[in-house]
Amino acid sequence: MTGLARSSGVAPRAEDVKDQPLRDDIRLLGRILGDTVRDQEGGEVFDLVERIRQLSIRFHRDDDQAARDELGALLGALPADRSLDTIRAFSYFSHLANIAEDQHHIRRNRAHAIAGSAPRAGSLANAFSRAEQMGIGRAALADFFSGALMSPVLTAHPTEVRRKSTLNREMEIAAELDRRERVVPTPQEREEGEEILRRAVLTLWQTALLRRIKLTVLDEVANGLSYYDYTFLTEVPRLYCAIEDRLAEEGGELDLPSFLRIGSWIGGDRDGNPFVTAHVLKETVRLHRDRILAHYEEELVALGAELSLAQRLVSVSEALTELASRSPDRSQEHREEPYRLALAYVLERLRQTARKLRGEPLSAEGLAPYVTAQEFRADLDVIDESLVANGSKVLARGRLRLLRRAADCFGFHLACIDLRQNSDVHERVIAELLEKAVPGTNYAGLDEEARIAVLLRELATPRPLASPFIAYSEETCSELDILREAATAHRALGREVIPNAIISKAEGVSDLLELALLLKEVGLVSSDGAGGLASAVNIIPLFETISDLKACAGVMDRAFAIPAYRKLVESRGAEQEVMLGYSDSNKDGGFVTSGWELYKAEIGLIEVFGAHKVRLRLFHGRGGSVGRGGGPSYDAILAQPGGAVNGQIRITEQGEIIASKYSNPDVGRRNLEILVSATLEASLLQPQYKAPRTEFLTAMEDISDTAFAAYRNLVYETEGFEDYFWSSTVINEIATLNIGSRPASRAKTRSIEKLRAIPWVFSWAQCRLMLPAWYGFGTAVEAFVARRPDYGLSFLKAMQHEWPFFRTLLSNMDMVLAKSSLAIASRYAELVPDVELRTAIFGRIRAEYELTLKHLLAIMDQQKLLEGNPLLDRSIRNRFPYLDPLNHLQVELLRQHRASPGDDQVLHGIQLSINGISAGLRNSG
Repeated sequence: MTGLARSSGVAPRAEDVKDQPLRDDIRLLGRILGDTVRDQEGGEVFDLVERIRQLSIRFHRDDDQAARDELGALLGALPADRSLDTIRAFSYFSHLANIAEDQHHIRRNRAHAIAGSAPRAGSLANAFSRAEQMGIGRAALADFFSGALMSPVLTAHPTEVRRKSTLNREMEIAAELDRRERVVPTPQEREEGEEILRRAVLTLWQTALLRRIKLTVLDEVANGLSYYDYTFLTEVPRLYCAIEDRLAEEGGELDLPSFLRIGSWIGGDRDGNPFVTAHVLKETVRLHRDRILAHYEEELVALGAELSLAQRLVSVSEALTELASRSPDRSQEHREEPYRLALAYVLERLRQTARKLRGEPLSAEGLAPYVTAQEFRADLDVIDESLVANGSKVLARGRLRLLRRAADCFGFHLACIDLRQNSDVHERVIAELLEKAVPGTNYAGLDEEARIAVLLRELATPRPLASPFIAYSEETCSELDILREAATAHRALGREVIPNAIISKAEGVSDLLELALLLKEVGLVSSDGAGGLASAVNIIPLFETISDLKACAGVMDRAFAIPAYRKLVESRGAEQEVMLGYSDSNKDGGFVTSGWELYKAEIGLIEVFGAHKVRLRLFHGRGGSVGRGGGPSYDAILAQPGGAVNGQIRITEQGEIIASKYSNPDVGRRNLEILVSATLEASLLQPQYKAPRTEFLTAMEDISDTAFAAYRNLVYETEGFEDYFWSSTVINEIATLNIGSRPASRAKTRSIEKLRAIPWVFSWAQCRLMLPAWYGFGTAVEAFVARRPDYGLSFLKAMQHEWPFFRTLLSNMDMVLAKSSLAIASRYAELVPDVELRTAIFGRIRAEYELTLKHLLAIMDQQKLLEGNPLLDRSIRNRFPYLDPLNHLQVELLRQHRASPGDDQVLHGIQLSINGISAGLRNSG
């Protein structure tokens, strides 16, 4: 059977033999899906799907107008039920192609390892090899890791449209493909394996792709916990072990501190999400705690089964004997098995700990609960030391070693939860507290310096500002309740459970001090009344807009000059974290200007922090798509200005990117390794303060100014652009998807200023324009070269060759333009009812696209997009003939829905198409 199993219509090249297994997997999964469609829906639907696929290839590959007309007529005449079947078929093919691609990446990585190939960029082997070549030895590397912090932070930003039910089936398919790759099956085993695939694909076909009810925050927490089961609980400890083993090759063994920490915003991010309450935060902490304690219990039980060593055959340490003597296990069977007895003791103490934390009565055994995870780790260390000292080191290096590491990096809290709230909310709460305490304060009416004076006065006194005898607004009560819950979590699980509090829309020093004062109200900031201040959490400003990025260095310089704030910083080890917002700055000023202002902001912060002798840690609020600061993490980290990384970095992992990176343990391990490797390379292996040539900076400022003006002129200054955007994209329909708990807009308005960056970028991705990720670049380069006709282009080529920042910016644009399609975008433009408006605006977009494409290819010395990225080029050739039909169907359904909005089946078809397009693009939000 051919049909869905066919390739994209491009014959494989002779040199692509290594990709043959990928093509085989895609054909296999396509054949199974095709058979499933025919068996379940009939040959007529199957033939329809195949006809649409063929027309789409002609339209996509050749911009064939006849194919476009025939496709439009065919899709326009489809009844709703046929549209749904077709959308589901192409959507599932996108999902299956993703699985095959991920497995091929794993296959190729294993092939390189087996062949003994040179280490690949982004791998730890490559980073360590480069360090060795540069004369950086074990001591320097160990010192680096001892002061490092690397943290991927999971967020619940709503761009992941898949249900967990479908994700689980997809993982079954991936596991079977992996098994077929690693063993040579018998004919019977191959048949059984294909049946496993058929069952999984049939289950997917008969499972609803979309959620029927809106997610709650706790649903999002549960989804986030899945990635610990898939990847983090196993692969994070293994990664530590691999690093320690590599360093041990140059000397004795060492135990590195836990520098890789998994963070989470889910359950703590209140900015614009009224559903994150004190109760939700409490439940989030509980769910995290219970999951890690259950993991420890599972591992201890497994260790007890493994370590059956008999005392008459092995010696044990005195400390191990002491643990064993306290064991609640009194069975005769185990009385001569000291390790099992010791593990039974540890297990019971852990269970007592769980009971205590849940508020349950302790067992009658009388063993004391662990007060901290460090106590738990200490008991595990006793077992480890006894094994090592008595000839059983290889046993200590197995499950026990991984458990010891897990205890150190996950504690009893599992994830480090960030709190986040908008500065406007903090301001209103502080204003109310002050007004109730001292009527007439009028805090909201004060200027910045007057606010700072009031806040410093309140911080200086240990007296709380709030009173239990005064009634406050619902907002104020809610904010204080959440912070009180955070303080409760600290007392139960330690500071690592909630180590950070982030201020969205930070604009001035008063924003930092407002949060400090609120934290003081619940005991998370302490004041001794004599000038002493200390904070139990990091106070982190988030600078988001272009103007805020321009001002951020000055804000931090002013804050560090205030003795009271400096004491708060000193109490956190003289380290200050600053978060930079990619999404909102991009929506505000466009991709080019956002990237450039972020780069300049980092340079300014490096200088200010150096002058004040404060260690800077940057938290990069990157989205999944290039339009929200996404793109390859490895290149992005290496493109940071000198001194910006310095061993510490946090990066958000958002939406569908979380699943693509961490649902498969092999892929997850690779992504964690990339984060560590890039941080190591950027910190140790690149000249720390090597600045780009001054003329490059001047040129970038020039390009940014022109790009900013072009972008702002289109998006914010063109009359009717809002109408064009709302008509030509799925922005309205996205709001109907149950993909997140947070509202899509900050206010009920069509204003682009008030729209969140996520649905803004997501909408442009769906219509295949990706406008926020490139618009303005073509105009900017055209003007730059026109003013320098003799050398402008060669100068930009030199910038691309010598400057990682500019090279990465162009590389990301290369990827985005390759995923764009003006032919498809033109069909969305036809949804705009005002013919004159759509002709004018789409004409401008088309002209800018063509200008951008022309200059991008010229600067990069490429004949076509992705010439230097064959892997992504191959991916697009494989998937886009199956992605394009979803766009065409989406356009037709949008037309029907807007003409007659009451048809739920049509709306459901639109929602399904959003799912499929998102899967096909892989990083749409």
